[in-house]
Amino acid sequence: MTRALTQRQAELLTRLEALFLTEGFGHLTLDDIAGRLHCSKSTLYALAGSKEQLAVRVVGRYFKGAAERIEKRIAGLSDVRKRIGSYLAGAAEELNKASAAFIADVSDFPPTRATYERNARAAAERIKAFIQDGVERHVFREVHATLFAEMAGLLIESIQTGVLTKRAGVSDAEAFTALGELLLDGLQRSGASQKE
Repeated sequence: MTRALTQRQAELLTRLEALFLTEGFGHLTLDDIAGRLHCSKSTLYALAGSKEQLAVRVVGRYFKGAAERIEKRIAGLSDVRKRIGSYLAGAAEELNKASAAFIADVSDFPPTRATYERNARAAAERIKAFIQDGVERHVFREVHATLFAEMAGLLIESIQTGVLTKRAGVSDAEAFTALGELLLDGLQRSGASQKE
């Protein structure tokens, strides 16, 4: 069982998350981190046993917080089209907080990449549930929900890693908006108005 964080530890994790999101973490040593946060290395060791474990903890915290904020954003939406659009817009907003250096470091370090991949799979599962709900309500045409969700998941992953945005020359937010349009237009029932 994990001990509850002290207020100071929670504040340090918040500042550490902000530092990592801005600069990444691969180039930082524990000495660098302690100096930047104006704390001792023993304070950092109380949070995690090594720099690598600290990175895993902070990356997990970032993705967990992002998922919670996105879920809160869509909680009151009953229109499945709005839910998908808002979910993807929320994902774009959360990713805009992360620098290219952070995303690269997450991708380059296997334990944080595993966290990232779990997050992408969870996003694909949420989209699949939205699609299935839309099909059941006859808002969307009959489709292979798992296939659509997996394709969306691959696109989300390529946006998160910067591959798609770099190739297309667009921001993450623009890419997520386009993904939402692609999904919603592709799922639309024949002859249905998007305003129905």
